[in-house]
Amino acid sequence: MWKKSFLMLLFSLSAQTAALDCETMKKTNEFPSPKVYSETDVIMKGQNVSLFCSNQNKSLQITYVMFRGMKHLGTWDGKGEPMIFNLRISEAGDLGPYKCKTQVSNCSRYSQEFSFTFANPVTTPVLNISAFQTETARYITLRCISYNGSLPINYTFFEKDVAISPAISKNVREPAEFNLTERITGEREEYRCKAKNRLPNHAKYSQPFTMPSTGGDSCPFCLQLLLPGLLLLLIVIILMLAFWILPKYKARKAMRDNAPRNYGNKPMEVGIYANVCQNQADDKSVPGLEPRQCVSTAQDGTGHSKEIHYATPVFQEVAQGDHDCLPI
Repeated sequence: MWKKSFLMLLFSLSAQTAALDCETMKKTNEFPSPKVYSETDVIMKGQNVSLFCSNQNKSLQITYVMFRGMKHLGTWDGKGEPMIFNLRISEAGDLGPYKCKTQVSNCSRYSQEFSFTFANPVTTPVLNISAFQTETARYITLRCISYNGSLPINYTFFEKDVAISPAISKNVREPAEFNLTERITGEREEYRCKAKNRLPNHAKYSQPFTMPSTGGDSCPFCLQLLLPGLLLLLIVIILMLAFWILPKYKARKAMRDNAPRNYGNKPMEVGIYANVCQNQADDKSVPGLEPRQCVSTAQDGTGHSKEIHYATPVFQEVAQGDHDCLPI
């Protein structure tokens, strides 16, 4: 009986000692709470990530237990180095929260919760430039926007490979704007911009835009800006001329198609003809016969009259041997 009582006393003292040791380790920070973290908390859907759980005390043999919510994901034993849990985040339920538990003997500690966030990467930004030039300086406005990607987006402007602006953060889908003034040096300047959100290693750069060199009073950049407008004006003028000429051409063609065609047969003009025969007395006329000279008049459709003179032959029987000719 006394042996049983002695064993119970030893067990009780051992439990009290262990409890005192756990409390002592917690108070002296010999066994601090673990930390759970990842390289980034913003990820894309379907991305593979690594989740770390570590303890500051590198000399303890520690058992690591990983949870997502109330679900147990795995248990690992280690000493000194943090434990790495590889995961694939495929849906919203995989985002977390995650919690890590460390245990030494009967003493355990829990980490703070950790969660991931889904984000869409930015697309290639678009850079627009407007400029106003004087004789000595050029005033430039740079605008940059990425039309896709999770907000907020940070924009940075570059001249060649040197950043000329701080990061401009935009929480709404609108272009970032940066103004600068440069002296006219006659050199060609190249600008571009960078768009980046919270997704690491997914920054995008715009296409470079080269400002033409200028000198004196010339303004080739002004011409470059005006060229699209001039081309549009030319197209409008061409269309107006086409719509103005085409109806006239169609009307003229229709008139030619509807006009009567002559295939060599000319219409006969109908006129009013009248023959006027006048008797003319002739001293040399043959007795008994009166030579006649007829005058024909014709009236056309216009009312004009024309005279046509012709003679009527008269035949007379003569004796043989008479060779005199009768007058006509």
